[in-house]
Amino acid sequence: MRLAMQEATLAEALAEVPIGALVVKDGEVLGRGHNLRETEQDPTAHAEMIAIRQAAEVLGSWRLIDCTLYVTLEPCVMCMGGIILARIPHLVYGCRDPRVGAVGSIYNFSTDDRFNHKVGVREGVLREECSAQLTSFFRSLREQKKQQKQN
Repeated sequence: MRLAMQEATLAEALAEVPIGALVVKDGEVLGRGHNLRETEQDPTAHAEMIAIRQAAEVLGSWRLIDCTLYVTLEPCVMCMGGIILARIPHLVYGCRDPRVGAVGSIYNFSTDDRFNHKVGVREGVLREECSAQLTSFFRSLREQKKQQKQN
């Protein structure tokens, strides 16, 4: 998870929401990503989707069986769809996303019987650090906007 947090820091340096993700198999990082939505002007450029694409390319297969996805924030509906479609069996995430989380906060795609794939989930790994990174980012963003209004 610390490596995922490093990815999140790379996103933050680009003024992106600091979310980072890794796809790991047998202790080897196959894919890594951080948010690039603003940089690429691509609504699908979430950390998880980037990491999944890289891992699929490295493996030469869209089936990421025996892999684990680590991400600093609970995945959204799109990212959970990608996780399910990639057949990733294990998800580890830091903090919940009460606005759009799809692993229990708003929806729970990980155990939905309507899907042909289930995802084992471990939540709360480095929860406080992941949450603090996001809170700090949004606090700073609000402060910048406040300063711009005053000028």
